[in-house]
Amino acid sequence: MCGRYALYGPHSRLRERFQLDEAVDVSPRYNIAPTTPVLIVRQEPQGRRVGALHRWGLLPPWAKDRSLAGKLINARAETVAEKPAFRSAFRRARCLIPASGFYEWQAVHVGGRLVKQPFFVRAPEDDQWLAFAGLMERWVSPEGEEVHSCCIITTEANARMATIHDRMPVILHPDCFAAWLDPTHHQTAELQALLRPCPNEDLIVYPVSRAVNSTRVDSPDLIAPV
Repeated sequence: MCGRYALYGPHSRLRERFQLDEAVDVSPRYNIAPTTPVLIVRQEPQGRRVGALHRWGLLPPWAKDRSLAGKLINARAETVAEKPAFRSAFRRARCLIPASGFYEWQAVHVGGRLVKQPFFVRAPEDDQWLAFAGLMERWVSPEGEEVHSCCIITTEANARMATIHDRMPVILHPDCFAAWLDPTHHQTAELQALLRPCPNEDLIVYPVSRAVNSTRVDSPDLIAPV
């Protein structure tokens, strides 16, 4: 799964990496948690790529209230084309979710007790961006309020991640961006073929402070190796 991640770095490089039509203005965040606004990249019908803020936790149009969003922060690649909560967005509303890295936890023994040790996972170069495969939706409350939401697609872990967890986010290569973002691309088999673990060499993994366990903490210290 993916339940926490980070996004930081210069806006100019972010715009270049994702070929955005306009600059985006987002503050560095080192402990991004579900149900908060997160940056997504989508493609408009005329081909422009734009950045927008969506609430992390998908709300399908048929949801009765907001409570479902907290349960739909991730979608499994293996079933995303079939599950009622995701299949419509998978066909028509795909996005990228930029990240500098993400966190995963492993149960370890420390001082005779079992604790969950967080690890930070990022590209080998600290200034590189990861691109999670995502879905987005528009939900309208009974009162008429619009909520734009998103979720991250996960897949089975590659060998590097498997020692920590059996799942990981789908991290798309830039060569796949165009096909994934194209709103006119409806070939689900071709799209699902993109949803695979990234190569081991695309990631480095190291332990970090357990301070990240609290969503109230947001500091560059969270991504420092321990």
